[in-house]
Amino acid sequence: MSRRRVMPGFGLSLGFTLFYVCLLVLIPLSGVVLKARGLTWAQFVAAVTSERAIAACTLSVGAAFAAAVVNAGFGLLVAWVLVRYTFPGRRLVDACVDLPFALPTSVAGIALTAVYAPTGWLGQRLAPLGIQVAFTRLGVMVALTFIGLPFVVRAVQPVLEDLDPELEEAACSLGASRWQTFRRVLLPALLPALLTGFTLAFARALGEYGSVVFISGNIPMRTEVVTLLIVARLEQFDYAGATAIASMMLGLSFLVLLAINLLQAWSRRRGALA
Repeated sequence: MSRRRVMPGFGLSLGFTLFYVCLLVLIPLSGVVLKARGLTWAQFVAAVTSERAIAACTLSVGAAFAAAVVNAGFGLLVAWVLVRYTFPGRRLVDACVDLPFALPTSVAGIALTAVYAPTGWLGQRLAPLGIQVAFTRLGVMVALTFIGLPFVVRAVQPVLEDLDPELEEAACSLGASRWQTFRRVLLPALLPALLTGFTLAFARALGEYGSVVFISGNIPMRTEVVTLLIVARLEQFDYAGATAIASMMLGLSFLVLLAINLLQAWSRRRGALA
């Protein structure tokens, strides 16, 4: 007897799934690529290899990677504290982690700029130390770190909750140091989730616009990220140039996600064999 399922049959479910993915993801992205095909190869190469485009791409990828690395470290720490310790206000802190999800990114950008501007609450305290955050590349990284934090915390938190603390106690009772316990007991179990959070944070930061537009200052060749450059091209009615740069970022994002997914698969296989 065929097994009765709550959802409709496989054919109908698969057809609706493909239709939904094509309508919302593949068709809009294909439109970007098709628009860029209006350029000759020489025009496309000139658009994506211009000095301004390379500077913006370098800043976007570098700042997104640095922000994802910071989030991987501190996001793991935040998840650890929320799972392993009970303290007053824990639920409030847990809820605050999701704020970057719910907050409009432009609001986050205004708030960060107000705080880190040279006259802001933190900016005026950092200025005597020779540290300027707003309107610099450091400000771009701070904004991307802000929007990427929940991805790492929410990816690692469920794995930590399922990880039995008795494993750590057993390792300690056998004479393992804290570092040995972390490296040999905790890290292998957490690594796939940590890589997933890192990937999501990196991908999210790569295409971020709202939180960066204010704090970066949008200085060409210095603090201009790719998303801002695309908007600038559109404002100059250079639609072909904008779509060429967008196509380049689309391909780059796909390659990065593919590479990190392969790394995750390798990590899972390695964990299964360990």
